[in-house]
Amino acid sequence: MAEDARSSGSSGPGQARSPHDFETMYVAGQPPWDIGRPQAAFQELADGGRLVGRVLDVGCGTGEHALMAAALGLDATGVDTSATALARAKEKADERKLSARFVAWNALELPELGESFDTVLDCGLFHVFDDAERAKFVEALRASTPEGARYYLLCFSELEPGDWGPRRIRQDEIRASFGDGWRVEEIQPAELEITMEPGSVHAWLASLLRV
Repeated sequence: MAEDARSSGSSGPGQARSPHDFETMYVAGQPPWDIGRPQAAFQELADGGRLVGRVLDVGCGTGEHALMAAALGLDATGVDTSATALARAKEKADERKLSARFVAWNALELPELGESFDTVLDCGLFHVFDDAERAKFVEALRASTPEGARYYLLCFSELEPGDWGPRRIRQDEIRASFGDGWRVEEIQPAELEITMEPGSVHAWLASLLRV
């Protein structure tokens, strides 16, 4: 990754971003995580029939994963705090003639949305939270999913060197965070694709079952 890209507003691994930070990055252009297509790890889940029921793309950005689910005929919703990202997501839905719904909403306040989801996709949201927000987010997910729902998490791994970008996440942190009300089905090494060199970073793909 180019040095100027690394220093242009990227947080350190222990720092969370505010909603304003994300909106600023979308207004400025194309953030590095906005690759213009679904992440390969999530596309593989979709191709394998693992997205079912009502699908939530949490921290959806410009909506590629909600649109991926909608293209399968699923009831898909994306939530994000960035108005600019949501506007782009809605434009994509119109262009592709897909019925995905996009809502301006804080993921930490999911229960107030008053809806329940069977599949939740999280590409790069969990790893931006500090410890207190992380616990609140997990509780919000639990309150917004029925038993048997699945949450798929794609996040930076501690195997990614350097201190640029978001917080790195260890497997044991995922297991500890989801110890109540969830069962960790699997955590696998994966790649999180980005628009900058080297094109991807080390990540974890976790599958968690709501129990």
